[in-house]
Amino acid sequence: MPVRAGLSSLILLCMGHFCVDLYSGALGALQPLLVQKLHTSLTQVGILGGVLVFASSVMQPVYGYLSDRFHTRLFTILSPAVAGVFISSLGLAPSYGWLLLLVLLGGAGIAAFHPQASAGAVLLGPPEKRARAMAVFVTAGSVGYALGPAYFSAIAGRWGLSQVYWAAAPAILVSLLAGFFMPIAAAPAAHLRRRFDWSPLRAVWKPLTILYFLVFLRSILQITLGQFLTLYLCTERGATVSHANYVLSAYLAAGATGGFFGGHLADRFGGRAVILFSMIGSVPFLAAFFFTRGWFSVLGLILGGSILLFTIPVNVVMAQELAPTQTGTVSALMMGFAWGMAGMIFIPIVGYAADLLSLRVVLPCLVVFPVIGFFLTLKLPK
Repeated sequence: MPVRAGLSSLILLCMGHFCVDLYSGALGALQPLLVQKLHTSLTQVGILGGVLVFASSVMQPVYGYLSDRFHTRLFTILSPAVAGVFISSLGLAPSYGWLLLLVLLGGAGIAAFHPQASAGAVLLGPPEKRARAMAVFVTAGSVGYALGPAYFSAIAGRWGLSQVYWAAAPAILVSLLAGFFMPIAAAPAAHLRRRFDWSPLRAVWKPLTILYFLVFLRSILQITLGQFLTLYLCTERGATVSHANYVLSAYLAAGATGGFFGGHLADRFGGRAVILFSMIGSVPFLAAFFFTRGWFSVLGLILGGSILLFTIPVNVVMAQELAPTQTGTVSALMMGFAWGMAGMIFIPIVGYAADLLSLRVVLPCLVVFPVIGFFLTLKLPK
């Protein structure tokens, strides 16, 4: 019975992760339609993307603290519905201000889910199978994130932007299932709550700082391209919204598979070597996307996106090896926080620059960041 209960809980967590990350990719997919409806500038588009990243990623440590402090299932149960309802209501926004509010609230639902659900996935099952449970949990989210643009494109194409709210149905269903069937975990004993120990992090602050900025540099290209790709293909290459979103889904799916292969390559060749290859190896393929056309261009985008994201598990594992007693902290630092800060800063900057120069000029310039990352990786200790 405990095994079956653990499996059912893991399935519910994976369904929730799939849902919240499904809605994470909605804004980029709906951008062309929202721009057409509300006549927003590219600067406003960039601010909107920055708000989503701030609410959904940068704020994750806050929700992690709150979930530990109050120890309630509500973070895991309600988050999919909150994310789904508000993100799926973007088409109903009568003004840019309402759009910002809906993105902020939907992002809060996305952020509130991840810390508690990630901790729950690790704790399910016997210790020797916890890594496998986490792998399944992460993959579920990656698949949801990759399918998000195609999902919202299909609904908007069938019923129109004003009825995209129907996209919230899976999230509401998952929240209901979690509310009925998710077991209540026991609260930790008071004597097990310890003060945070900074000394292990201070001892390795130099390599940790390098790893953090490597994630930051990679994420600038990863998240900014994900936010503006649909708009770029529609405005600069004349693609339809549905075709552009299918390309975006292919790019995101390639990134998910890239992380899977990168972890296996790191076991064989070492993390430093994989990061070096990822940074410099992605550049020619991404450049091919921007400077060619047709199927060869799309192939360059997919291969470049996959190679660029080889480092997703590698950076986290290397950081955990540097600070084995603070794995939760360094994992959050290398994942949500670094990724979120890159998006929050650079999505608005790219939007403003594109208003002045066009996306056709600005987006190819982002390829310089993996090159900088390559030279920074040389500073990592062997």
